[in-house]
Amino acid sequence: MAEADVDDTDRKLLQLLREDGRRTFSEMAADVGLSVAAVKRRVDRLRAIGVITGFTVQIDHAKLGWGIEAFTELRYAGSTSVQEILRSTTALNEVQAVHTIAGDPDALIQVRVRDIAHLQQVIDTLRRGGNVTGTKTLMVLGSWTREA
Repeated sequence: MAEADVDDTDRKLLQLLREDGRRTFSEMAADVGLSVAAVKRRVDRLRAIGVITGFTVQIDHAKLGWGIEAFTELRYAGSTSVQEILRSTTALNEVQAVHTIAGDPDALIQVRVRDIAHLQQVIDTLRRGGNVTGTKTLMVLGSWTREA
């Protein structure tokens, strides 16, 4: 896949949208020194070429009662397909992301749960599901994400 043709102004617009996806074209225009129409054209182009793939909301899961986040490594029997891994993990509402990976383990999943007992239920469900041969769970104490 070819690298998208973006300049420093496009990168600044992307950063502004990452900080606040509801930021108006007028606000961004003032920040980057372009007209509102020019900013709209640039954002539309970034969407059209697939650099911007969507807009989303950030949620405080703890305020919804799902304050515990963990990552679980999953090991599967050698004959397990990637589709089977996805089928058995994405069926659980607590699973937020699934990453199939090369090497050992076979998959890394991100889960959100209410409490430790709930985490244990999720892990038990995963262990019973199909060809899982082992798990290792790591609880998140804090997070930082690069915003660039």
